[in-house]
Amino acid sequence: MENNDISGYCLTKPGAYEDFPFGEVPVCYKVCGKLFLQLYPILDNHKITVSCEPMMADFYRMQYPGIVVPGYHCPNRLRPYMNTVYLDMDIDDSLIFKMIDHSYKRVVDKLTRLEKARLSEIKEDRI
Repeated sequence: MENNDISGYCLTKPGAYEDFPFGEVPVCYKVCGKLFLQLYPILDNHKITVSCEPMMADFYRMQYPGIVVPGYHCPNRLRPYMNTVYLDMDIDDSLIFKMIDHSYKRVVDKLTRLEKARLSEIKEDRI
């Protein structure tokens, strides 16, 4: 999967934007100031890190050993909730999009009522 495919897909999400809080790498995708994806765009270390429900995170790690691993560069307390996916390995693009959707939804579900209301306004403006 190409970087612009991931970037383009992330930016279709209501309220999503790119941010660079750590420098050029990783490229971060956020909604309402909350991180839902980190993209490491360098081809010899091409990967994403996404938020994930812990049981689903374990499932993906067991299904795709060495491809889906505990969150890269995450503190131990966050590792059950974060998965890193190596993009240069054999993994279907549709599964990557599904993981991005899940991560975005997890972040949106944790937003405050006010943030969700603002996000709903953005969704309505797109229609």
